[in-house]
Amino acid sequence: MITADEFIAAAKARGHDFYTGVPCSFLTPLINGVLSSQALTYVGAASEGEAVAIAAGAWLAGRRTVVMCQNSGLGNAVNPLTSLNAPFRIPTLFVTTWRGQPGLPDEPQHEVMGRITQDLLELIEVPQAAFPATLEALGPALDQAAARMTEGLPYAFIMKKGDVRDEELQAAPLSLPRPGRRADWPEAGPRPSRAAVLERFLALTDDRTAVVATTGKAGRELFTLADRKQHIYQVGSMGGASGMALGVALNTPAPVVVLDGDGAALMKLGTFATIGAQAPGNLIHILLDNGVHDSTGGQATVSASVDFAAVALACGYQFAASCASLDGFEAAFRAASEAPRPALIHVRIAPGSMDKLGRPTVAPADVARRFKDFLAGLRPAATGAGSAS
Repeated sequence: MITADEFIAAAKARGHDFYTGVPCSFLTPLINGVLSSQALTYVGAASEGEAVAIAAGAWLAGRRTVVMCQNSGLGNAVNPLTSLNAPFRIPTLFVTTWRGQPGLPDEPQHEVMGRITQDLLELIEVPQAAFPATLEALGPALDQAAARMTEGLPYAFIMKKGDVRDEELQAAPLSLPRPGRRADWPEAGPRPSRAAVLERFLALTDDRTAVVATTGKAGRELFTLADRKQHIYQVGSMGGASGMALGVALNTPAPVVVLDGDGAALMKLGTFATIGAQAPGNLIHILLDNGVHDSTGGQATVSASVDFAAVALACGYQFAASCASLDGFEAAFRAASEAPRPALIHVRIAPGSMDKLGRPTVAPADVARRFKDFLAGLRPAATGAGSAS
C-alpha cells in the first residue's frame, strides 16, 4: 500500500500534472489526493470516454495526463482509446480499477468485466501492468510506463482495492456559474450549407485560433477548404471533439473553437455540463446541425426537438445563440467572440455536403503533432507544464 501523495509526487516528478476521470470507490484516495493538491489540475468528466478526449486535448496543449476510471467504464473508453489515441498517437497514463477481481467477492455487475479487464486492454493494444502499490515498485513502474508512452500510446495501471491508503478530501466545492446570456438570429430564407458556414468561419478567424473539427464531413470539408496548422481533424471518437477542445482550452491562452455536429453533440451531451462547470474563457462551441447523420446516408437525428442554446445555458455556458443563415452566423460569431465564454452557436444548416469530397491527406499522427507544435508556439516561454512526445 502507498499513499496518494507518494503516487502524485512520483508522477509529478515525471511531468504528470493533469488528471481527469470518473470516480470509483477504489480510486477515492487517489482522486481526493489530486483534488486536494494546489499544484495539479483535475477535471471530473461525465463519462470515461469524455475523460479520454479531455486528456487528449490537454496532451496536445503540452500537459502529461492521467485518466482514472473504474473498469466497468472501460467500455465507454474503448472507442476513444482505439479511434482517437491510437490513430493520433496520443499517450496518457490510464489508471483503471479492478472491480470483480476473480476470487474476491464483489457486486454482480462487476463479474464479467472483472474477468476480462486485462484481456480487454490487451485486445485494444493498450500495454498494462499492476498498479505499483509499494514505494519500491512506484518509480520503476512509472519509468516503464513513460518509456512505453514514448511510442505514442496509452499505458494502463490496474489498481486493486487497498493499493492506495485512504485520503480525506480537502478540496473546496465548485462554485456555480453565473447565468449566461442568449441572443438569437431567426431564420431568413433557405438554410446554408455546411461548406458555406465553414467558408464564412474561415474568413472570420485569425491565425491564432485553434480549431478542433468533429469526425465526419465537417472535418473533411474544413480540410478541403483550407488546411492550416491550427486545425485538427478528428477521424473517429464521435462526440469527443468538444471534450478534446475543452482539454486544449484549459491549457492554452489561445482562442479555441470546436466545430461540432448534432449527432456527435447528442452522443456526448454530458460534455456540455463539463464545459460549463470548467468555464474556459477562451472556448467557442459551434454546433453545425443539419438534423441527420450525413456520413452514413442521412438518417435523422433527434436534433429537431432540441434547443441546444438553451441546453448550453442550463449547463453554465456564458453565452449562447441560435441562427440559420450565413449573416446570422456571422453576427452570432462576432457576438460570441466579444461575450464572456464558454459560448455556443447553434447553426441550423441544410443536409448534404460538397461534391467530390475527399479526406485529409495528412496522417492523423502528423496532424496531431503539427497542432501540438502550433499550440506550443503560443505558450509563454516558461509555463511549468510538462510535455510528452
